[in-house]
Amino acid sequence: MQHKAPADQPTPPFNAPAARRLREALGMAPGHVAYGMRASYGLTYITPETVVAWERGDAVPTAAELTALAGALWCSQADLIGEPRTLREHRLSLGVAPEDVAREVGVEIHAYLRMEETGEWRGTERQSAALARTLRLAPRAFATVTGRDRLLADLLRSAVTTRWQGQTRPLGRLLPVPRRELEDVLQEMHLEYQALMAATLSWGGGSSPQSGDAGREFLEGILDEFWSRIRTP
Repeated sequence: MQHKAPADQPTPPFNAPAARRLREALGMAPGHVAYGMRASYGLTYITPETVVAWERGDAVPTAAELTALAGALWCSQADLIGEPRTLREHRLSLGVAPEDVAREVGVEIHAYLRMEETGEWRGTERQSAALARTLRLAPRAFATVTGRDRLLADLLRSAVTTRWQGQTRPLGRLLPVPRRELEDVLQEMHLEYQALMAATLSWGGGSSPQSGDAGREFLEGILDEFWSRIRTP
């Protein structure tokens, strides 16, 4: 009877086509991969059928299995992971232990694991910068995986519809973006939105539906507008 691996933890986004390409590039059959995982990592339940199921997308490896698969294929875990969507997935894609992230960021391990579980980041501005640096998070990825997109959108809408200067500090605390760059982008977006709204008034004192629609679209796509202007990698 085949034993199953524990499945109490969510798995990272597995890149099944990459796993197959890497195996074939090494000239290995699924059986060779399965043997390597059994012999080197003690995963005695892994069979050639298991490897084939992963490559077909019928199943996904657990975190422990992913580590063993990467070892058997002589690659990094990042080579086998799709686009990370959460803090945990970004960490796994780099093969970093949670204890190492917690130490680099300056938080207790239980607090960090709690933030991974909830997707809500409660670190300070300094800790946020350390997290982004440790997990190599671009600013947009940082905002998304720490659950800040909604708040970010609200602050950006306030910046373009009222005084942008008043949102600089809150946004600076929210994102690892240089203050000068943030100020330049906020001012630019504010001026563009105000120009759109000014154009809603026609020379005859009426309103222009087309310009009004453009203003609403600008607000609805505020996150894309913002990130398209941020140059910080």
